[in-house]
Amino acid sequence: MFSNYLIGLREGLEASLVVCILIAYLVKTGNQNKLVPLWLGVGLAAALSLAFGAGLEFGTQELDFKAQEAIGGSLSIISVGLVTWMVFWMKRTARNLKSELQGKLDAALAMGTGALVTTAFLAVGREGLETSLFVWRSVHAAGNGAGPLIGVLLGIGSSILLGWLFYRGALKINLSKFFTWTGGMLVVVAAGVLAYGVHDLQEADFLPGLGDKAFDISSAIPPDSWYGTLLKGTFNFQPDPTVFQLVVWALYLIPVLTLFLAPSLVKRAKPETETKPEPSRS
Repeated sequence: MFSNYLIGLREGLEASLVVCILIAYLVKTGNQNKLVPLWLGVGLAAALSLAFGAGLEFGTQELDFKAQEAIGGSLSIISVGLVTWMVFWMKRTARNLKSELQGKLDAALAMGTGALVTTAFLAVGREGLETSLFVWRSVHAAGNGAGPLIGVLLGIGSSILLGWLFYRGALKINLSKFFTWTGGMLVVVAAGVLAYGVHDLQEADFLPGLGDKAFDISSAIPPDSWYGTLLKGTFNFQPDPTVFQLVVWALYLIPVLTLFLAPSLVKRAKPETETKPEPSRS
């Protein structure tokens, strides 16, 4: 449940911050009359994301087992790729997100109402589609039951509340550090989703090695025990992974997490000896 809460919180907060920045800029520049087109774009993006998630859930139910596993495994890999790109992109652009969005909004205001709706739709829609896909795979990886979905909804609800507090000026945090630490945790979750996707593809006979287990500690950590359920819901832990799953999990997690955290560590350790540019003498 925690991993799904984290997904809902982080992905939802990105969308909430985007909306808050757009609203605040319209109010600050005296364009309150443009708020309706802005909310229209946000609403359309939310509707598209929900429709996409519903299509993923109900569109695969009529397929046979191997087809479901093949589609599910393929979408797991795609979702992990999107989330990996997203956490690196957000970490790199978090500090400049405000100016980037404001520039796009200026251009949209100059072009008219339709451009404003499109700008809001694209800004929020990208986050929504990524969230729908990754949440769908993460919920399935965490197992059946309402817990994973409740975790996602609680995360999204928390992100909306945080976004509102940011807008009202009642809450201030270091967004760069926030997205770095939550991004690192999300990479761990993504590694579990990737391993789950590999297992799906093995069950669909797309990948070999389904019967080649790396280890089996099901007797020590039963999947239906409370701690087994907690580990699966938090880290997508599987007590009997295949060798292929374990290798893919390690080959993704170790280099990606190292690359994601290394820039922060290097920057933090670098002595402040940079020279400031001399003022112009013209």
